[in-house]
Amino acid sequence: MILRRLHLHACASRRSLASSALCGTAPRTLPSAGLLRRLHGAAGDGPSSDSDHARRPGPLTLYRNLVSQGKLTYDSYQENVASELDSLLRRLQQYEMEMEDYHAHLYIWENSREKERRRLLVEEAEDKQRDGVWIDEKRGFLDKLVTRRRRGSIEPGVGMWVSYLNREKKLDKLVGQRPVAPVAPKGLYLYGNVGSGKTMLMDMFYGATEGVIKHRRRFHFHEAMLEIHDHMHDVWKRRDDDKSVQSSAFSWISSLPFDAKIKEWLIGEEKYKQETQQKHILLAVADKFLVDRQANKTGASILCFDEIQTIDVFAVVALSGILSRLLTTGTVLVATSNKAPEDLNQDGMQRDIFLDLLSKLDENCNKILVGTEKDYRRLIPTEGSTQVHYFWPVTSDTYSMYEAMWRDITNHVGGDIISVTIPVMFGRYVHCIKHLCTSENKLD
Repeated sequence: MILRRLHLHACASRRSLASSALCGTAPRTLPSAGLLRRLHGAAGDGPSSDSDHARRPGPLTLYRNLVSQGKLTYDSYQENVASELDSLLRRLQQYEMEMEDYHAHLYIWENSREKERRRLLVEEAEDKQRDGVWIDEKRGFLDKLVTRRRRGSIEPGVGMWVSYLNREKKLDKLVGQRPVAPVAPKGLYLYGNVGSGKTMLMDMFYGATEGVIKHRRRFHFHEAMLEIHDHMHDVWKRRDDDKSVQSSAFSWISSLPFDAKIKEWLIGEEKYKQETQQKHILLAVADKFLVDRQANKTGASILCFDEIQTIDVFAVVALSGILSRLLTTGTVLVATSNKAPEDLNQDGMQRDIFLDLLSKLDENCNKILVGTEKDYRRLIPTEGSTQVHYFWPVTSDTYSMYEAMWRDITNHVGGDIISVTIPVMFGRYVHCIKHLCTSENKLD
């Protein structure tokens, strides 16, 4: 039989949760995501605004409020983490403004560099067409011989790589060096025993960053791995599409007044540039993983990563490549794990790559041990609306009890009972016949 659990507040308020409210994890006395959202929202009245976000309580205030209300048991380790997260949140407010200014300058620099790059390419193409690099078969023997000698002296033994580097050096002189990003505040790597409150504290912080940081994602390890695979598939597919001569990336070449052979050369140079910049697929995945460039948003980036693990070789390689890229480009990481960073890869898989990841984490994150020995998930409340119930075995009686509690929850919280289809990974969907739609989890 299936063990069915209904978590009173979490199942009533969690976004896109099926109405059957079946949860498969051990009982927790930590506040639910919905409760944290309500406590954050209580700091301001009326619709959400920038001023409301500014008045939201930080992780430390929220933690102390929960303790004073009796929803949490005071824990010095947890309070210390909440204080560190509070300090990080304050630093992020300034960092967001600095990153907005940096991205504004970066946008101008990238556009200028691309215009100059195309101008240099067109100049090279004009030189090639004028000097007759490609031979017209109708020309005489003497002209062909002279042309061959010219062609041999233009780029003797020079491949695309050298041409690309020479062009990049010219661009550095013409446009200047890339703008320097501001120094990111150090993130946090929280580790400790199961049930010590790491995820709860990270979620308090993540909720407090709403309206402060534009680019913010919160992943569980397994969710992140699925999305990484999905993005890798998209990147490979996009590369195949971009290889087509009809690709929009080459549309600017079609209107140029050059011979077909010259245009083929230009397209080849463009393809080589794309391949060079996308040589490492994990870098392309990292850029897509967190920042939505199409949304035309600039600013800082926050990644909250729950339960970091290195369960296999792919996890070691993917995490190293993606996290290193994100940290190098200014993303602030707040992560949780049951193990210290140096203990993640006890099997020694891809040791050199893993050591690079450790170096990046040490450089960009402060490690904090959440050292409580208690597993708060096992402290089941015995009274009040947060009580946890199990329904087993699944009989007509337990089903009736379950339905009665569902009705009690929905009547208490309010909202509409609807059916909803939730998209999951790789084009799959889960159909929920009952879903509680409240103002907090209303679908867009």
